[in-house]
Amino acid sequence: MGTILIVDDEPEIVTLLRFILEKDGHSILEAGNGVIALERLGVDPPVMQAPRPDLIILDIMMPVMDGYTLNSRLQKEERTQSIPILVLTAKGQKMRELFEMAPNVAAYVQKPFDPKMLRELIGGILAGRNGGR
Repeated sequence: MGTILIVDDEPEIVTLLRFILEKDGHSILEAGNGVIALERLGVDPPVMQAPRPDLIILDIMMPVMDGYTLNSRLQKEERTQSIPILVLTAKGQKMRELFEMAPNVAAYVQKPFDPKMLRELIGGILAGRNGGR
């Protein structure tokens, strides 16, 4: 199983995702916006010993720093640029177009989402990242 960072400003979504993913044996980290996520990842301020998750589930519309800005920052950092991102958004196609060129975006899921489909999608992303382990 993997370590997953959930970056979302809606506590209900974070709680639901945590419940779903911990049932599958994943370790969960949380951040309520992009600034907190950069801290958790050891990007700003720089902390080399900070945890490096296997996947980031990223909301787009958040206060302080949105998901699009956060992902741009992550792509500029050698330590985080290869972490796959699963974009979770209520904005659908409009947000998908903003991320079209982002090489680290593995998938898009529109809110509301089907928990079973999300679990399968995350399992596939992590299996691909870990060479099928």
